[in-house]
This record gives sequence, C-alpha cells and structure tokens, in this order.
Amino acid sequence: MTFQGDGSFGGGRVSTGGNGGKIAAGGGGAVGLVVLLVYLFSNGTINLGVDDGSQQPSQAEGTVGACSVEEANTDRTCRLSATAHALDTYWEKVVTEAGGDFSQPGVKSFTASVSTGCGSATSASGPFYCPPDATIYLDVSFYDELESQFGGEDGPLAEEYVTAHEYGHHIQNITGVMDQANRQGTGADSDSVRTELQADCYAGMWAGDASETINPATKKPYLAPITADQLKNALGAAAAVGDDHIQEQSGGGVNPDTWTHGSSAQRQKWFTIGYEKGTLEACDTFSADSL
Repeated sequence: MTFQGDGSFGGGRVSTGGNGGKIAAGGGGAVGLVVLLVYLFSNGTINLGVDDGSQQPSQAEGTVGACSVEEANTDRTCRLSATAHALDTYWEKVVTEAGGDFSQPGVKSFTASVSTGCGSATSASGPFYCPPDATIYLDVSFYDELESQFGGEDGPLAEEYVTAHEYGHHIQNITGVMDQANRQGTGADSDSVRTELQADCYAGMWAGDASETINPATKKPYLAPITADQLKNALGAAAAVGDDHIQEQSGGGVNPDTWTHGSSAQRQKWFTIGYEKGTLEACDTFSADSL
C-alpha cells in the first residue's frame, strides 16, 4: 500500500543496530512469520540461534528519525517505521474498544545478529516477535529472501504484511491469547498453527482498515486504498511462507504433522478473513472447527 499525505512520520519508533559476539542458542517462546532455520524445540521454547562459534561485528545502536511520506514509500526502514505508526494507531483503537489495555511493542531493525529477551538471534531466524521483551525483530533483507528463496512477490503491502503479522503476535501477547495457547506442539491442528493463523488474520484486519485509519499528524488516512495487485502481492507473501510450500521448496515431502505455521492456503484464507471481516471475533482461530 502507498502512504499518503504531506509532512512526515514521527521518528523514534524503530530502533536499529545489533550486537556482535558469539551467536548462542536462545529461547523464550519467540514466534515468527516463518521458520528459516531448523528451530530446536527444548522445554517448550524455540531456540533462535545455533552456537557455531562464529563472531559477528557489532552494529551501532540508534533509532530511525522522522521519515517523509516519500521516504516511507521508497525506503524499507522508513516503511517499517511508518507501518509501525499506522499499526499503533489502529490497534490502540481496536484493543481499547474491546476493553483491553493497549501497549506498543518495541520494533528493532537489525543486521547479522541481535540479543533479545528470547536469547540471541541471527538474520537467518527471519522476522519474529519476542514476548518477554515485547519487541518485534526484523532484518529488512528478509524481503529479498522472501522473493528469491521462497518465491514470494515483494512489494509494499507484502512487506507491511510481514510487520503486521509480527504485530499480531504482540496483540496476542497483551490480550492473553499467547499465554493460553499450548505452543509446544506441532501439527496441522495444533495451537502453534492456530497462533500463527490468527496473527495472519490480525494482519488482514489492519490491512483492510489501513486506508481508513487516520494519521493524527496529517489528519488523513495513513494509506491509499489497496489495489488488486498489492493485495495479490500480500497473498503471495502469505502463500510463500506456508509450511507445505517451504517443505516442498526444501525438496522433502509435505508432512502436516510437523507444521507450526499452517499451509499456504490456510495463511491466505485467514489473512482474507481478517481483511474482509475486520473483527477480533472473526479471527478466533482457536474456536474454529476447521482451519
């Protein structure tokens, strides 16, 4: 989608940088858009890294400053920052109206490696949300991998879908959904899959309303209405990170018993439900008889 209006988006919403040093196994129950490395399940947590003894250079810590609307439409880091602002505005309204207490997640853009409340991670982990520190972690180079490695279609809405999915995990965290789910298991009907599909549905909710959500700074909607091509790109991104598609890409057979995120068709389905229905109730994957 295209950001619109005059002026700029406020800065300070996205932190940048990362830490070097030895990449050690982490944990803490992180949840992400896709498993890009072989996650190691132990004691019900997901290890984000592997201890390979390597050293990574440190990146300078900082924050993304104010970005113009033009920059939000052309620069990935500025787009990430602007998307975070748009998601903040939308979800504060939705959560508050539902009687909940809203808080913003942290958002960190990093390269190479980063320390988190869930342990250390590398860029190979893909985008993820860490519940203990309530922060979204993302290396924007993932968008290139989404297209080159997984056959997804890159584009503004595809990138915004990734951010909105991780933000959906934050909503699950602050509303108690994540605490109630049993995310230790795998399988096509597991709570792990239901958690991820609900985050896809929440991403669809935001996308469906983004051209109506008013930016307080510009007094205009954050984003122009979604075009058919943009929606196609977002659905293509959702399909690219389906468990079945990733298994096929890896050269192995499709095994639903090992799924943690859902099939391509399911991910597209639940994004579309959120996009069209636009309610928390419609996104209750835990009550759905069929995913």
